[in-house]
Amino acid sequence: MTTASSSLDVEVGGGKQFIGGRWVQADTGATFEVFDPGNGEFLAQVPDSSVTDGLAAVESAAATSTTWAATAPRERGEILRRAFELMIAQREPLGRLIVRENGKALSEALGEVDYAAEFLRWFSEEATRGFGTFGVAPNGKSRIITDLRPVGPSVFVTPWNFPAAMATRKIGPALAAGCTTILKPAGETPLTALAIAEIFRQAGLPDGVLNVVTTKRSSAVVGAMLADPRVRKLSFTGSTEVGRALLKQASERVLNCSMELGGNAPFLVLADADIETAVQSALVAKLRNGGQSCTAANRFYVHRSRMDEFTSRLAKAMGEMRMGHGLDEGVQIGAMINKGATQDVASLVERSTAAGAEVVLGGHLVDGPGAFYEPTVLHDVPADAPCLTEEIFGPVAPIVGFDDESEAIALANDSDFGLVAFVQSNDLGAAMRVADGLEAGMVGVNRGVVSDPAAPFGGWKQSGLGREGAHDGLLEFLETKYIAASW
Repeated sequence: MTTASSSLDVEVGGGKQFIGGRWVQADTGATFEVFDPGNGEFLAQVPDSSVTDGLAAVESAAATSTTWAATAPRERGEILRRAFELMIAQREPLGRLIVRENGKALSEALGEVDYAAEFLRWFSEEATRGFGTFGVAPNGKSRIITDLRPVGPSVFVTPWNFPAAMATRKIGPALAAGCTTILKPAGETPLTALAIAEIFRQAGLPDGVLNVVTTKRSSAVVGAMLADPRVRKLSFTGSTEVGRALLKQASERVLNCSMELGGNAPFLVLADADIETAVQSALVAKLRNGGQSCTAANRFYVHRSRMDEFTSRLAKAMGEMRMGHGLDEGVQIGAMINKGATQDVASLVERSTAAGAEVVLGGHLVDGPGAFYEPTVLHDVPADAPCLTEEIFGPVAPIVGFDDESEAIALANDSDFGLVAFVQSNDLGAAMRVADGLEAGMVGVNRGVVSDPAAPFGGWKQSGLGREGAHDGLLEFLETKYIAASW
């Protein structure tokens, strides 16, 4: 990539994308610019790929598909393990690169590198565990044999909020299962994806097994790849709106799909909760990546007897957090992804206060070249306020009171989304009872983060299809073949 200065810590590709094991320019020579959201500075130019480039990546993945599928599982796992070790060895420069193109604080970026690398280590071990089954049929006259085979060339579309982790969460299981891959990262954060491609090149991954296509023409390029009969799988992380559109395209070919979509996570504080623990969990659940996460707590439901205490303590804690450029010392909340995102959050807060929500903390855009919005707490938020019905994707915590468990569960479930929910209580029985009633694919009990490479990540309702992580993540890239045999 071409950089404006030496401030970028990782430089790969020389302004090119990664197809067939080579760094290549876009077919048309077109490029687009990448900027630092923390100060607006120009960072790099990367290829603005065309449909021709996307199909070249498909050709590369298809050409190596059979060979990679036939590669011994242990060998696939060893390559993933080497990539894990290389990513950890480059932890600091990768973290700084994420800060520069994404905006998050360095501490969070380094945490993301650790999390992203762990997917590679986990699936390096899972590569040897794609077992089938063998058994006697109930009639006793034949055998039932099942075999698991790689789905085939897979297209990944990843978001900007976790540019390393969302890539490795897909690349890891796909490579472990024996699938070749094409990654189309978000236009805001392509540099991390290119750095990951370089890590795999250094790890000895055969040419063509991983391809990275950077483009601002996502709809056309991804649409062309999905229409190609050589593509057998789509894995997407992003908004539900875009996910629906991609599912429609995929339906034309009955394409195998995994979808990790939007959320509207409820955070429930029961009457017997330890408020200090609840506040600390809330800070993590709300402010990870500045609230720009599909798993971020979006709606805070607090028992009325604890509502004032929780609100005041949360507002105090959020107000004390240092906001600034992610590379500045002591910064806890970095920039949002761009100015447009800050305007969206500002509009959501304005519409919610117009509906009757009370601003306890923040509520304003921050002037300057960077993309910042103040940490904000809203109190006594009415049920129809936009901040409760729409995903916030910013550092805003709306608080609503409830009177009993059944009301809390009903409020939490009153959403088309069901990705994750959080419950705070000193009574484990009560917490588990409430967790059991929540319509969500994941529930955090007395903690503010649930993500773990060894756990199945995914949601219910309009929050997605399929699971990432754990053994479930490997199975998403394997097809079952049943053989009925007699002898």
